[in-house]
Amino acid sequence: MNTNGQGFRRHIFYVLVENRSGVLARVAGLFSARGFNIESLSVAPTDNPRVSRMTIVCPGDDKILDQVRKQLAKLIDVHEVRDFSVEDRDIVDRELVLCKIKVEPRQRSEVAEIANIFRAHIADVSPESLIVEATGSEGKIKALLSLLAPYHILEVARGGRVAMARSLTPDPAGVRQSVSFVA
Repeated sequence: MNTNGQGFRRHIFYVLVENRSGVLARVAGLFSARGFNIESLSVAPTDNPRVSRMTIVCPGDDKILDQVRKQLAKLIDVHEVRDFSVEDRDIVDRELVLCKIKVEPRQRSEVAEIANIFRAHIADVSPESLIVEATGSEGKIKALLSLLAPYHILEVARGGRVAMARSLTPDPAGVRQSVSFVA
């Protein structure tokens, strides 16, 4: 893997696949076979329950990950593959985080104030802890967690990034933006 900085960056893949057993393992296997670590993986059904959408974040060499993209597109259960990182498109990407914090009763208002600044909210309260829920960019999530760190973070669960192109216009390669699947 190229680590000298040339062509090395974080790639955000959008992959539409059949929603069936084994597809996730085959997709992840292509990355691991090339020695790439998947930083973030989010998978869920689309409006069509037979089709799932994957968002995969993986750092690596542009040329090698372009080959991975091409190999993904050849898998039988894959309908569409896009690498938002190399397309000249604006994207919206978000991540979900739940953060459990040990807090004294006198500190609860401070934590709630920090949550409000980040448009997060308190998802759960117990006698000894709070759970803060937030969505946002990677930078927003990192900033929130750094401000919560002094309150003794007990546990963090991050949901992985999801991403979507902003516009409805066709991309430069002519790949369609919405996909319909017929039974």
